[in-house]
Parts: sequence; C-alpha cells; structure tokens
Amino acid sequence: GTTFSRPYEAFVDWINKNGKGVLQIQTVGGPEAMPPFEVGNAVSSGVVDIANVTAAFYTNILPMGDALKLAENTIQDQRANGCYDKVDAMHQSQMNVKYLGRTGDHVNFHLYLTKPITGADLSGLTTPVYQAMFQTLGANLIRTPPGDVYTALERGTIDGYGWPIQGILDLGWDEQTKYRVDPGFYQVDVEILVNLDKWKGLSDEQRALLEEGIAYTEALNANNVAINAEEATKQEAAGIKVITLEGDARQKWLDTAQTAGWDKVSEIDADAAASLRSCMQ
Repeated sequence: GTTFSRPYEAFVDWINKNGKGVLQIQTVGGPEAMPPFEVGNAVSSGVVDIANVTAAFYTNILPMGDALKLAENTIQDQRANGCYDKVDAMHQSQMNVKYLGRTGDHVNFHLYLTKPITGADLSGLTTPVYQAMFQTLGANLIRTPPGDVYTALERGTIDGYGWPIQGILDLGWDEQTKYRVDPGFYQVDVEILVNLDKWKGLSDEQRALLEEGIAYTEALNANNVAINAEEATKQEAAGIKVITLEGDARQKWLDTAQTAGWDKVSEIDADAAASLRSCMQ
C-alpha cells in the first residue's frame, strides 16, 4: 500500500484480472513478511517466484545493480536502445533472475534533514544509502532499512536520509523531518524480478502475459510527474521546508551525484559500466 508498492500491486491486479486460467500471482506481503535486504536472495534462490525490489537492496548479489539508479532516461528508452537487454543479461547470469521491468521513472531522490545546510557540504552529517555521492560530499554513512529510519531520526542517531520525493508521508517520516534539499538527483529504480528457473518453466502464453502486464505497468511511470508535484505540496503542508541549492553549489551537487555514482560502478567493472552509461543517458 505504500508508494513503491502501488505500481507492483497494479501489475499484480492486471495479471490476475487478465490471466485467469493462465497465470495468477499471490502476494505474500511486504517487510512484515521478509526484511527488504533479503528479498533479492529470496527471488534469486527461488524462495519466492517474483519480487518487487530496488537494486539498492540486492547489490550484495549484483554489485552492478548500483548503476540502475544513475539512468537519466526511461525504461521505454532503454528497451528501444538495447540497454534493457544488457541489464536483463546481467541479472540472468549473475543473479539467476529474469529482469522483467522497472518502475520509478521520473522520480528523483532527495536529501532530507533534521537541521539545515547552506551548501553542498555534508561534513558532520550522517546519511544512509547513497554512499558514493554523500561520502564524496563529506557525510558519515549508516546503511539503514527503511523500517528503522523513523526511530533513528527520533533518537538523533541520524541527521538525515536519502529518499525519493514520494513516500515520506506514507512512512510517517515527515514527523521527524524538517528540510528537503533540492534539486533532486538520481532516478528511482524498483525492479520486478522473476526467478529464472521459474521463468524458463513458464509457457509462452504465461511469459507473454507477464510481458504485456509489465508494459502496462511501465506506462504508468508517466503519472509520476504529477504525483511528484502532489507530494511536494503535501510535504510543504506537513512543515518540511525546502533548501534550494543554487549556482556552484547546485552544479556541485548534481555533478557529484553522477560522477561519484559512475566512479563507484566503474570500480566494479569498468567495461560494463561504460556500456551501461552509454545507453542510460
């Protein structure tokens, strides 16, 4: 029912409505059923057949998954230019999953804070997931499951966190958040993955149904532009103030996001990083 589950839930509803007698999906649940950082392992090993999960939560299996958030184009662009096939092959060979598709296009990440900053300098701040960028800008890092963020903010364990423009109010984090830093950076990637052995065992009709369903779901990404505006309005009403970086600070912020992100991916596999970068911009 939360922001990044709703597109997957729409996908499941579409499949179950249009796939009667062909294929049905039974949703097990969210983090109450399985910790987020275990979902990648679960679909890779076949504990579950299909999963809705961001690549940030399975880089322990697929380190190159860190590249997916760096995309500056849409999943439709990537299907057209061959990038989708590269990412799918990477998932199949290294993770034993079919990369069915992606939601989250047009949704940027932001830094949210409990105290203000005056520029693109994060010295002394503690932030979780966006390691390459935030570390380059001087932050101290803690990797934190989403379910633990509220308590960490409440206790003062962290001073801020990286999260997309959508979903703050869903999780109640607005109660502990004072500031959002603009502009946004990166692009949300939430993957729908199918265990590869299960995928290969499906009939042509079943696979075609899933591919038609993911095309329907990926088209819904276009709605994110309007949803982003609605979320920003809700954050303002909840008392979250916006710190807008301008001039050199803004450029440093955006340049560091891409440069540090791609540098980190290049350290894993320079050739693969160059190949993905060429089709993600």
